[in-house]
Amino acid sequence: MRLEIECLEARHAAAQAAAPSALRGLSLRIATGEALAVIGPSGAGKSTLLQVLACALPPLRGRVLLDGVQPWELPRRQLQRLRGQLFLAPQLPPLPPRQRVVTAVLAGRLPAMSLWTSLRSLVAPVDLPAAQAALQRFDLADKLFERVDRLSGGERQRVALARALLAPARLWLVDEPLSSLDPVRARQAIATLVAIARERGVTLVTTLHQVDAALEHFPRIVGLRDGALAFDLPAAQVQPARLAALYEARDDTPPLPADVAPAAALPVGAACR
Repeated sequence: MRLEIECLEARHAAAQAAAPSALRGLSLRIATGEALAVIGPSGAGKSTLLQVLACALPPLRGRVLLDGVQPWELPRRQLQRLRGQLFLAPQLPPLPPRQRVVTAVLAGRLPAMSLWTSLRSLVAPVDLPAAQAALQRFDLADKLFERVDRLSGGERQRVALARALLAPARLWLVDEPLSSLDPVRARQAIATLVAIARERGVTLVTTLHQVDAALEHFPRIVGLRDGALAFDLPAAQVQPARLAALYEARDDTPPLPADVAPAAALPVGAACR
């Protein structure tokens, strides 16, 4: 799916009407099948960007086009159909605690299921091999029939990622997928996600606090700070000075490469009218 973001302004979904915008004048172009990581300090607008791209949050100003279509100009039924082509994995997966893992994973297929099939799948899961194969990619095949509330936080995050593999989506929007994972699981999870998105031609936009993981696995890095674009560069061109400027004077600065030192800001300009 091709994304075009023009002079986007948006407010966080939980913010009051008088609160400042979480995104200010953001413009981006993302090609079909491209994979990019969005990095930046907490409060930079990363999660708000994913909510807007998932058609869950309307922009205050500017335009967002998905394959040339403005979602909020569509009739309600067409908007719902478009949402079925999008997959959003929040940082805290909204998995019902008493639900079985197999049901949670197969929920990724709900946009392509009839009402009757979705109801029947609650009792007799419709495609156990597919669910098990998706879980296997994240080393969770043995948890197929476990209840969600018996999983660790990291296991729940990996269940949410396994759900993406079954979704009939052309755009994956993944918010901080590594926050509860140890380094080994994190490396495996992000490598799996990027590889499968590439195989299927799915557009992948992921927010990350793990700068090293972003630079290692994603060819394109977008830096956000205070709701605005700080840089948009190939990973090989994201130099230590830019990273230092992005996280400068922040208490929540994640671990950066050892050679990163404080530097003056290196802004990216954008003209919005």
